[in-house]
Order: sequence, then structure tokens, then C-alpha cells
Amino acid sequence: MVKGANVGLAALSEDVGSVMVSLGWSSATGEGDADVSVLLLDGDGKVRSDVDFCFYNNPVAGNGSVQLLGKTPTADGSEDRISFDLDAVPEEIDKVVVAASRYGGSRFGELDDLRLTLADSAGDGLVRFAVEEADEVSAVIFGELYRRSGEWKFRAVGQGYASGLAGLATDYGVDIDDDAAEEDAREQGEQGHEQEQGQEYAEEAPLPEPAGQPTAPARVPAQATGARPDDVPAAPAQDGPAAAPKPARRPRTAKKKVTLPRTTRKSLADNESWRSARLFPVSALKSDRERETRATSVVLSVMAQVPEFGRRLTAGFGAPAGRMETFTEVTLPHGESPRRPDGVVRVERAGKLWTALVETKTNGNALKPDQVQAYMDIAARRGYEAVITLSNDVALEGSPLVDVRIDGRRKHKVALWHLSWAEVVHQAQMLIRHEGVGNAAHAWLLQELLHYLQHENSGCHGFQNMGAAWVPVRRGIDDETLCQGDARALEVIENWERLVRQVCLRLGGELGQKVLPVQRARRGSDPGARRAELADHLCEQGRLNAEIRIEGTPGVLAITADLRTGKLRTSIEVPSAEPGYPLSRVKRLIRRLAEAPADLHIETLVDGPGAGPRGTLERLRPEPADIVPKDGAQITGFRLSLFKGMGSGRGSAETGFIRSVDEAVDRFHAQVVAQVEAPAPRRSRSEEPTG
Repeated sequence: MVKGANVGLAALSEDVGSVMVSLGWSSATGEGDADVSVLLLDGDGKVRSDVDFCFYNNPVAGNGSVQLLGKTPTADGSEDRISFDLDAVPEEIDKVVVAASRYGGSRFGELDDLRLTLADSAGDGLVRFAVEEADEVSAVIFGELYRRSGEWKFRAVGQGYASGLAGLATDYGVDIDDDAAEEDAREQGEQGHEQEQGQEYAEEAPLPEPAGQPTAPARVPAQATGARPDDVPAAPAQDGPAAAPKPARRPRTAKKKVTLPRTTRKSLADNESWRSARLFPVSALKSDRERETRATSVVLSVMAQVPEFGRRLTAGFGAPAGRMETFTEVTLPHGESPRRPDGVVRVERAGKLWTALVETKTNGNALKPDQVQAYMDIAARRGYEAVITLSNDVALEGSPLVDVRIDGRRKHKVALWHLSWAEVVHQAQMLIRHEGVGNAAHAWLLQELLHYLQHENSGCHGFQNMGAAWVPVRRGIDDETLCQGDARALEVIENWERLVRQVCLRLGGELGQKVLPVQRARRGSDPGARRAELADHLCEQGRLNAEIRIEGTPGVLAITADLRTGKLRTSIEVPSAEPGYPLSRVKRLIRRLAEAPADLHIETLVDGPGAGPRGTLERLRPEPADIVPKDGAQITGFRLSLFKGMGSGRGSAETGFIRSVDEAVDRFHAQVVAQVEAPAPRRSRSEEPTG
């Protein structure tokens, strides 16, 4: 589409009751990012209240009809996904604005390939719009969904705001609260006792407005816009008598969020041999069939009982926001022999049903193409919307886990989606540790689910095997017999990418922050071609490389597995922009690394060709001047690295490669990255309102 064009969604697809909008961009460094926001507007073009402003700290709006699903990696960057259940959007809402904003003085001109894509509930792309000429703006309206004569339409907007999200939000009736930081600090102290008890409470519900008084516009803290208080636009002058001053307070919301404490309270058991009673016991599981049956029932049951969790897992599959019921071991006719999918998910909204068949695998067992094909055929005949596969494997863009045949003659389309057990664990962690759920019982249910999935007997441990090609490729690199174009090298590259994505899910769930792999491919490159090129590099250099970006950290965490030497290297480049003499800057870095391990390698990065001096932290603590460039070269930063021996096995056992990567990343983040002073964060989840 071109800027200003509009199109009716019903003319593009029959499955537009639920749609997925993705905002994407890329950057040469892989470091560019932006925040997505959605505004629900009434007939006057204004938000009704704070609940109509959907952003990072209020990811669900419009009675669940709009939900921010977060970022997902793509071949050349990442995409932010937003789920829209258009049938459930409140009748008072006429227009939905989709925007994104940058922060800290950044502009969209620093990003490439700004784009919006819109897909129907089956995952088929319907609209693509490229945003041009956004160089000097810090906020952009990508597009808008609006009603006309009972039909939903989409308009490609591409409008930029030099004043950032503050200016955009103000135009649509959102008040920016300059005094939010002060009130946040006061409320943080008030909430301390509640957090010690394992619960986080948002603020109380608003008192009703007096009759005849206009509803106050939504108020959002300045932090949400990435602006400082003096960046916020002044209110327009009013004619007539001066209006009564508004109290500088954030909106008070009726939402109540509950999280669980990271540390458990002291046990009442007499000794360590006593085991707590669990809602979902795993000790009796003996066979793969028992593991699959139990895991399916446990997950589907919690999805139906905890609305936030069920919606989080199904929104990305085109499911509407409604009443959910789940079933297991359902028998469905299929030729001469009926089929029994592991589970069924049904969501009802306004008398309409959305149905997905579920096929589950545990303990590293692979999905069977003939089973999945049969469920796709059954779903098509019965008018179901989706088939969801759930296994330890991680799906990659452009590399399907199972190949199925789609009969193009059928009018009804069935979407095939995949979930990894690692993604299920990630979503449970995010809800009970960081974002909160509706009540304490739901938080406890999620905690029991998490305990079950992480137990060694459950078989739900995510990606745990580098594949049959791992040992032959390592031997081929060691004896220099591995040639470019070898299919086994490509298999190792694909499994390495799966492992890195799983590391991001695990670390993100533990930290409560966005953790994503960085892709530095050329814009629009084919994922298969990119992996083939990486496979050739593996054959030539004998190394696997990856980069992950952790929100709030000063750089990109790099992981290198050298298959020739058997060493894992984790590293990060820390910029050095502070003023002062070179030796003073080095000393400040050494002080920040007071608790870091002695074997940490530090390399000085200098402006211009050539490498700077380097040394271990143990040697540099008494002699920091050893890494000051002797030729007077300008210091641009420092590279911090840790080395570790990597496991030889292809699995996740004590001596396995996968476990060695997990341990290396965890150690480096805890002992090095956390020690380095990061730039001032643009937000703190514990200091900001839920609305």
C-alpha cells in the first residue's frame, strides 16, 4: 500500500474477525529499537480513559480485544506483534491508531525498512505498508483500523511526530503527568510491605465523576513517552475563565496485579526429606505417552483457568478474546479409523466459536508429519481455525518443523502454528514474576505449572539436542574434512539458532526484560540463504557466532563457540563516552568490576586501525595503566570477555554442549554484565502505573 491508501478488510479475506498487525524495522548494528503503542479512539477522535492507551506497561486494552504480544525475531531484525480481536472491540470505539516511538533522543531515520504488515487469523499476509521519510521524527503513526458502515477498514498513515509520543498522545486526549516520578517514589515505599508478602498491587479504582462533569482525559506518566518533564508540550491556552488546576496525579485504575516472590518463605518441614504437596505431581510418570497426556492436560487446564495465560498463548494464533474451554483426548472421525488429537482449545465470543486442535510431543520426540496432516484435514472439513503443535523444538522462520499439504481448492483455511515448551515456560515466568495476574490463586496455579514444566520428569524442557549432525561436524572441523555445502553443517546452524532463541526466552523470563537474538543479515534476505552462508563460514572458520540484546544493557552480548579449540567465549563491548583522562576512565571501569571474576579479559578499543592493549582483571587490578594505549590513541570502549570449556555431547547432560552454553551465558550476565553500569533506563516496571 501507499501512504494515504485505505482498504476494506473483508475484501481481502474471510478470516478478519481477528487480525495480527506487525511493526518492523532493522538497523545495521542490530541495536535499533522502538516501543509500540495503540490508542483506541471514540467518535470524537479521543481516548475515553487511560484503559484505551495500550503501551508496554498496559499491554491489554479494549476488554482484551487489543493485546501487545512483544517482539519476535525475523531474518533481518525483529517485529513487534499486536493482536486485534475486531469483533470484540467496544462499540464506542470508532478508530484504532497503531504507532511506535523511540526514546533517549533517537530518531526513526536511524532505522531501516520501517514497515507494517497485517495478517488474517490464518496467518496469511493481507497488507504491507512501508513508511518513508521518517528521518527526524521520534514517533510515527504507522496505520489505523477504523469502522465504516459496520465494516473494518485499514488506512496506511505514515505520519511522524517530531515531539515524540508525548505530542502524539496529547493530540488524542492523553494527558502527560509531569509529577509521575515523584508519586512513583512515594507509592514505591507504600508498596514495599505488599511486595514482601509476594503481591504487587496497582492503585485503587477511580471515584465516579460528579453528574454533569466531563470525564477527565487519561493521564500517562512522562516516563511512558520517553520524554523528560520539560519535553512535554504545554497545555493550550483556553478562552474565558481560567480552568481549575488539575491535580498532577497519574490515573488510578481498578486493575489489581499479583506476582509471586522470587524467594520462598522458610519451610515448616522437619527436614529436607519432606516434599511439598504439588498440584501436578510428576513422580509417577514412566512413559512418553504418560508425559504427553499429563503435560497436555496440565497446560490446557491452566490456560482455561487463568485468562491472562490462556490469552497470552492463543492471541498470536488469531484466537478471539473470549471465554475459553479446553479438552483432552477428543475422538474425531477420519476415514476408517478415528483420530484422537491430544487436545482441543475452544474460544467463544459473541456466539462465534474459534477452535484449534492440539498435537503434543515431550521428551524430545519429533512431530510426525502424517499425524499433523491428518489433523489439518480434519480441521478443514469441520471448519476449525487452527492446528497447534507443542514440542521441545523451536520453530525457525522459513524452516517448518513439519511439511503439510494444503489443499488450495478448499474454501476454508486452517492455520498451522507451533509452540515450544520453552515459550510456555517463558510466558508463565513473565506473568507470575514480573507482570502479574488477576488474583493470588491464578499466580499460584502458574507457579505450580512452572514447577511441573521445569521438573526433570516432565519431558517439557525445550530444545535439548543439537541433532545427529553435531558429532560428525565437530570431527570434520577437527580433522579438516568438512567441506562447504555439506548439509550436516546447515543442520548444525539451524540447531544453533534454535538454541540461541531458547537462551533468549529463558533469560528474558528470569530477568523480566526483552532479550532477543540480533540478526545482521541484509534487508529482505532469505532466511535459508542466510543460514547456508553461515554454514559455509562454519566449515571455513570452525566457529558458531551469535549476538543477543538484553534490554537495559550497554551493549550486545556476543557468544562464540570455537569448535576447533573447544572453547566458549562470551563478551560485550562497553562504550567509553565519559569525560576524563584515559587512566581515570580505566580505573572507573575496574572499580565497577570489583565483583567480577579474576579471569575476565579486558581489551581496550581504540579509534582507528589496530587493536588496543589487553589483560586479565586479576593483573589489571593492581596495574590498571597496562591497558591505557601507549601511543595516545583515543579510547572508544572496552571489550569484556570470559572463556569456558564447552561440552562435547550434543545434548543437555552435564557434559553436553547445550548446558555449557546456558552456564556460560548465565555466568557472564550475572558476574560481568550486571556489574557494568548501564545507561539510565527509560523505564522501570516497578516504578510505573499498570495503566
